[in-house]
Amino acid sequence: MDQAPGSGQQPQDAHGPSCYRHPGRETGIRCTRCERPICTECMVSASVGFQCPECVRSGSGTGHAPSATRPRTIAGGTVTADPRLLTKLLIGINLAVFLLQLSLGDRFTDQFDLIGRAFVPVLGDVEGVAEGQWYRLLTSMFLHGSYIHIAFNMLSLWWIGGPLEAALGRARYLTLYVLSGLAGSALTYLLADANQPSLGASGAVFGLFGATAVLMRRMNYDMRPVIALLVINLIFTFNPAFNIAWQAHIGGLVGGVVVGYAMVHAPTERRALVQYGTCALILVAVIVTVVARTAALT
Repeated sequence: MDQAPGSGQQPQDAHGPSCYRHPGRETGIRCTRCERPICTECMVSASVGFQCPECVRSGSGTGHAPSATRPRTIAGGTVTADPRLLTKLLIGINLAVFLLQLSLGDRFTDQFDLIGRAFVPVLGDVEGVAEGQWYRLLTSMFLHGSYIHIAFNMLSLWWIGGPLEAALGRARYLTLYVLSGLAGSALTYLLADANQPSLGASGAVFGLFGATAVLMRRMNYDMRPVIALLVINLIFTFNPAFNIAWQAHIGGLVGGVVVGYAMVHAPTERRALVQYGTCALILVAVIVTVVARTAALT
C-alpha cells in the first residue's frame, strides 16, 4: 500500500509506486490531475507538471494533443503491434508475382521487366521505358529470374527489412523501399544497354542495407556485421560470372543511404520538412535521370 500524502508513515512495500500502465515499472512521477503514478514513457508535458494519457485524451488536462502520447520510432513513425507487417506483405507480393511468372511464362515477364528500348520478339513490338512505359521502373522491382534469385532477395528482405521497419515505422519504411528501388531502376536505365532487360528487388534491398548501416551508426551499434554482409554482396554484384545488374545495386544503395540518413538524423523540430524534402529530391533525381535517358534513346 502506498504511503498516504502527509501521513509520515513508511510504505509497507520496500519498492516505490509503479506506473499504472506498466505494472512493475517504478516511478516517482504522478499525473497532476488524477495523481496516478506514471513512468517517463507515459507522461505528457502540461502547463504545470505532467499528465497521464487518459487525462489528456479525455480533455481534462491542458497538455498536448492525444496523438502526442503515442510511442514513436527513432524516425518519428508510429510504433505498431506487428512491426514486420509491411515486410511480410512485400515478401508475399514478390512471391505471388513470381508464381505468375512461372504460370504465364516469358510473355508476362517481358511485359513488366526493365528494358530501355528494344524489339521484344515475344511481344512483337518495340518496347521499353523510352516508349513511354515508365511503369517498368516499378514493376521490374517485383520480378525475379530464378528460384535462387528470389530466394536470396527475400531472405535478405526478411533479415534486413523487419528490424528496419520496426525502427522507422511503416510509412517511412515503405517510402525508403520504393525510392531505393526506383533509384536502382533509374541508374540501370541510364547506364545499361538499352536492349538489356533487368529485373529483381535487389535495388530496393540494397537500399535497406544502406539505411541499416546509417541507423546502426546513429545508434552506435557494432557496424562490422552489416559492413561484412554488404561487402560480400558487392563482391557478388561485380562478379561477371553472376551477370548481375550492378547499376541497380549501386543506385539502390546510394538512394537508401541518402533517404535513411534523412529519416534518422532529421532534427525533431524540422523532421517532416527534412524527411519529405529529401524523399522529394530523390524522386526528382529519378525523374530527371529517366527523362534525360529517354531523350537520348529517342
